[in-house]
Amino acid sequence: MALVEVRGLTKRFGGLTALAGVELDIQAGELLGIIGPNGAGKTTLFHVITGFHRPSAGEVRLDGRPITGLRPHAVCRLGIARTFQIVQPFPELSVLANAMIGAFNRVREPEAARAHALAALAFVGLDGQAARAARTLTLSERKRLEVARALATRPRVLLLDEVMAGLGPTEVSGMIDLCRELRDQGLTVLVIEHVLRAIMALSDRIVVLDHGEKIAEGEPAAVARDPRVVEAYLGTARG
Repeated sequence: MALVEVRGLTKRFGGLTALAGVELDIQAGELLGIIGPNGAGKTTLFHVITGFHRPSAGEVRLDGRPITGLRPHAVCRLGIARTFQIVQPFPELSVLANAMIGAFNRVREPEAARAHALAALAFVGLDGQAARAARTLTLSERKRLEVARALATRPRVLLLDEVMAGLGPTEVSGMIDLCRELRDQGLTVLVIEHVLRAIMALSDRIVVLDHGEKIAEGEPAAVARDPRVVEAYLGTARG
C-alpha cells in the first residue's frame, strides 16, 4: 500500500475545473516531482492534499486512512507538512521564533518546540541565523526558513512548492542538495518545480499535470520524451 493515495481528486471553482480525477500513489521514501505549465493544477493539488481546499470529488488517504476534509492543522499533525509558493515569514519575529511556530503544531512545551526548531534550522543551514529578524533574510534564506518551519512539525511527508523559484544557479544547486538530504533522512518528498533541469535531476519519479489532468507519470527520462509532455510545454501540434 502506498503511503499517500490520491483517488479521483477533482476540484472545481465555479465553472473552472482545476483538478480532474487525479490519481496518485506516493510511496514512502520517494522523491516525487510534480511539473506542468502554469495553471496546470499543481498548487491546487497541494492545497487539497493538505486540507486548504475541500475537493469537489475524490479522496486522499494517508496510511490507508481517509484524510479528506480535515483542517490543515489536523493534516499537519498526522504528518503531512508543506511550504508555500510565496514565502511569508513573520517578518519582525526571529528566525528561531518562526521555526518554533511550526514546532508548536506538535508540542506544547516551549523548550521542546525550541529544540525541534533549532534542529530544523541546523538541517537547512540557518542555525547561525537564529537570532536575526526574518525580514533581514535573503530570498534563498527565507525559502530555507520555510522548509525549516515545515520540518519543525516533524513530518513524514513534505510538500515543497517551488522552493527553487527566483534563486540563482548556486542557490538552486544548494536547494537540490537539501532536497536530496531530506529524502536521505527518510522523508517522502513531493516537489513542485518549474526549474526543469533541477527537477529532472532530483526526482525518482515525475508526474505531469496539464489543465488539471495527469497526462504522464514515470521516470524523468521517459517523461521528458513523452509527446504529451512536449506538447503541453511547447504547444507542438498534434499529428
